[in-house]
Amino acid sequence: MDIKSQERKKTKFFKFGPGALVTAAFIGPGTITTCSLAGAKFGYALLWGMVFSIIATIVLQDMSARLGIITRQGLGEALRKQFSNPITKILTVILVISAITIGNAAFETGNILGASLGLESLFGLNTIPIRYWALIIGIATFLILFIGSYKLIERILIALVILMSLTFITTALIISPQISGILKGMFIPTIPNGSILALVGLIGTTVVPYNLFLHASAVQERWKGSADLPEARLDISVSVILGGLISMAVIITSAVAFFGTNNILSNASDLGMQLEPLLGKWARYCVGFGLFAAGISSAITAPLAAAYATMGILGWEKNIKSWKFRMVWIFILSVGIIFSVIGLKPIEAIVFAQVTNGILLPIIAFYLLWVMNNKRLMGENINSIRSNILGVLVALVALGLGLLSLLKVFGLT
Repeated sequence: MDIKSQERKKTKFFKFGPGALVTAAFIGPGTITTCSLAGAKFGYALLWGMVFSIIATIVLQDMSARLGIITRQGLGEALRKQFSNPITKILTVILVISAITIGNAAFETGNILGASLGLESLFGLNTIPIRYWALIIGIATFLILFIGSYKLIERILIALVILMSLTFITTALIISPQISGILKGMFIPTIPNGSILALVGLIGTTVVPYNLFLHASAVQERWKGSADLPEARLDISVSVILGGLISMAVIITSAVAFFGTNNILSNASDLGMQLEPLLGKWARYCVGFGLFAAGISSAITAPLAAAYATMGILGWEKNIKSWKFRMVWIFILSVGIIFSVIGLKPIEAIVFAQVTNGILLPIIAFYLLWVMNNKRLMGENINSIRSNILGVLVALVALGLGLLSLLKVFGLT
């Protein structure tokens, strides 16, 4: 290697990569609403749940990245090849496709409506009906995905993540929160009365199962071999920590504004109006920009993740411009647009999405651990003992959260 090449290598700066897709995917309107409600009801007490979520997400996404870079396969492909029993293979295919594809179609409605609420807040409540904003968001998302350029999508999502970061973290700093209370909430775990489901929600909106499929496929576009693993690990760590800081900023902002008051915070859109005493006219713009960025970024990544997962589990080519790939994300996006535009609330679909999410997260976590310990597949890059211990811990917590989610959905808690 010549001197110039060595100098270039030494002066290489960090640049966001596929990790930004993971952050863009889990910071959606649902996350903002969940964090807002957690802060309003329990103050800083559940910040430790976000700290755990950040660690858990980094652990699982690191495995996903290693899988994609070393094997050049997505998680769906690896799962399909892991089983020789036809019945087991078919059941796995059905589970993944139904949970990821149909579940994402339900969540896509919330993503589009969340971005629409952001635009409605920015441009005035009576300027354009929300269903038209939803149609505009849907068309914009379609065009971005149809162009089929991975680099373009990645750059757009990086810009949106940076926008969310500036919006929510700046807002949290402006309101002058209590630093000692924040540190206590982050590092001293407590579960206040009635907070267990809020805690489940915080962790469940961050440790997202479909991100494992998305990330394993996306890293293949950026990195080529084991020499790139340190850069991939840095990328996912920085991206997820940044996403966690955004979530914590929303909790902190909501805690300062609403904890201990009688104000009712119904959803994330209420946050803008009720922050006006603290931020004045800027409150609407802060929350509006944040909701728009969160909504449209998740609206892009949810169909993309569903397509990657479906292609992998069925053994189809994962070409972002292939018609099969496009048919999957077009279906996901279309369902979201239709339900958003006509104003229906797809309760059954959302309940199904909650059930499948509760079931899928621990199952995929254990599947991922199984794949990552396959020496024939991973070679010398199989999980270390430390990775396995952390992974099992995360999977067991995910199992507990899944059971709690199911009990909540069926009204047993």
